[in-house]
Amino acid sequence: MRSFVRNIKNIFIGQAKSPLDTDVFHKMSLIAFLAWIGLGADGLSSSCYGPEAAFVALQGHTYLSIFVAIATVVTVFLISASYSQIIELFPSGGGGYLVASKLLNPTVGMISGCALLIDYVLTIALSVASGVDALFSFLPPEWLALKLEVAAAIIILLIILNMRGVRESVEPLIPIFLIFVLTHIFIICYAFITRAGQLPVIVADARLDAQAASSQVGVVGMLMLIFRSYSLGAGTYTGIEAVSNGLNILREPRVQTGKRTMSYMSWSLAFTVFGLMIAYLLFHVIPQPGKTLNAVLFENMTQGWGSWGQWFVVTTLLSETFLLFVAAQTGFLGGPRVIANMAIDRWFPNKFANLSDRLVTQNGILIMGAAALATLVLAHGKVQLLVIFYSINVFITFFLSQLGMVRHWWSTRFEKDQHWKRRILVSGSGLILTLVILISVVVLKFNEGGWITLFITGTLIVISIFIKRHYYEVTKILHRLNTLVQAAAISPVVKELQTAFDPKSRTAVILVGGYNGLGLHTLFNVSRFFGKEFRNFIFVQIGVIDAGNFKGAAEVVNLDAQVKKDLARYVEFMQRQGFYAEGLAYMGVDVLEEADKVVEVVSRRFSHAVIFGGQLVFPNETIWTRWLHNDTAFALQRKFYQSGIPFVVLPIRV
Repeated sequence: MRSFVRNIKNIFIGQAKSPLDTDVFHKMSLIAFLAWIGLGADGLSSSCYGPEAAFVALQGHTYLSIFVAIATVVTVFLISASYSQIIELFPSGGGGYLVASKLLNPTVGMISGCALLIDYVLTIALSVASGVDALFSFLPPEWLALKLEVAAAIIILLIILNMRGVRESVEPLIPIFLIFVLTHIFIICYAFITRAGQLPVIVADARLDAQAASSQVGVVGMLMLIFRSYSLGAGTYTGIEAVSNGLNILREPRVQTGKRTMSYMSWSLAFTVFGLMIAYLLFHVIPQPGKTLNAVLFENMTQGWGSWGQWFVVTTLLSETFLLFVAAQTGFLGGPRVIANMAIDRWFPNKFANLSDRLVTQNGILIMGAAALATLVLAHGKVQLLVIFYSINVFITFFLSQLGMVRHWWSTRFEKDQHWKRRILVSGSGLILTLVILISVVVLKFNEGGWITLFITGTLIVISIFIKRHYYEVTKILHRLNTLVQAAAISPVVKELQTAFDPKSRTAVILVGGYNGLGLHTLFNVSRFFGKEFRNFIFVQIGVIDAGNFKGAAEVVNLDAQVKKDLARYVEFMQRQGFYAEGLAYMGVDVLEEADKVVEVVSRRFSHAVIFGGQLVFPNETIWTRWLHNDTAFALQRKFYQSGIPFVVLPIRV
């Protein structure tokens, strides 16, 4: 049965990868072009709805969109420039969560991380829902009843793709992305070349439109109208932060790759958004019921092309449709990594930092997919409702990141950085812009349902605080056990030392997780409960490779060295006590998988062995404690029992 399940898993998810393979990081990492697809699709896909939202919000004063387009381009480059600075300052990645945690304080970082996670969930749900809406516009009306089921199936497909690996989830999306890019480059260039003579006209019309609007509602009213349009098109900027969040999946040198990816993203987004908004004016696009502005633009542009024009429109609209599905990939790439970083800092359960045998944060992928699926179902797949929830949270992260960067550049102004004034100008401008947009988006969307997003984010923040507090209390209690380390260091040396393994005596195989109070507590309990029953002591430590240390080959080597160093201390201590001792070191992403190797060694070398493992025991066992702590000792006990090896779980009360 086990082999059957493994074969099914290998078919859909793929065979296991070795984290000890020196080339694994190179094989898994993304070059700038692939990163542009995997991390930049969210930003580029916003051109399917961001320019339209801004254009429609002008309420008939469409020529004012020139000013909105210019402001949008400036904002894109400004936010991108600021995040390029973040990439330089935090080359290991982490994005808004890490920036706010390090440069402001951990609690502010947690708030930024929670906001970003909700934004990523909405990115997945909204992108898939929008893509399905566009897809069904090409299908017979009687198929509309299946929209929600199709959207759910696409999310499940994306979950499977991402569980296979980062690179494996991006490569199938390349054709879709390229078709979108090429068709839209052609459309924008065609519009500017064929209607070049009208460009001075629309500039003049923009001036007249501004005069008309100011005469109707005053200069302030006209500026507020432009600002409202600019704010409602704020969805255009979502996704810009994805590169800094996913820096650890980029090809070395990561900083250069990240900055190159950011450049691709900012230029392609600015070109597309500005080009489409001007093209709306050049081809006199007006909203039509049941059609997007892009669809109206493409139809107006291809009039007279005959059947070729129809095929071009369908191809271009389908590329937009499927790019929205690709955009959901950003949530699956960025979200699990934010969760993993927060789990490492104990804001989330530790298990979310674990890697699967495909070397991805599988638990994070599953929770992001499940949350997006639940959001989609609760919203009944309605894009109009999801749009209201969207783009608020990302500006919370934007604002806190810029605030942290401004504080950093200001604090380093007296150091040798000669460019701090230019750097603080970029971050400061981004800070003001993102704060203004955040306030305006919250005000405009709050009563329409934006409060739901803030409520859910607040709830996640409260849960994170309780999790952190629980881990803090447990750590404080366990810290008392570390007095055993000092006691072991001053223990006397026994004169009669046992230098060789005694095959006639029983062997205690003790599972440890570092040289600490927990491991020594388990060791001392063996002696306490069994006296001198055991003369041979074998210490086994499995170095778990998780999201915290799977950042490069050097990190894995350092972990291996630390594991062997810890084992050497146990061996030295027991040898001083007159026992035979040795250490067995293993490395992997799954303790249970590595335990198979322990079973093989124990069965072959130690015929009279008993395995010992410590397990935390809480006075009041609850669902909460079971969720926050694993039962690894009991899972290992079942595995060793199946092999006929006795396993004793020793309680560690907290």
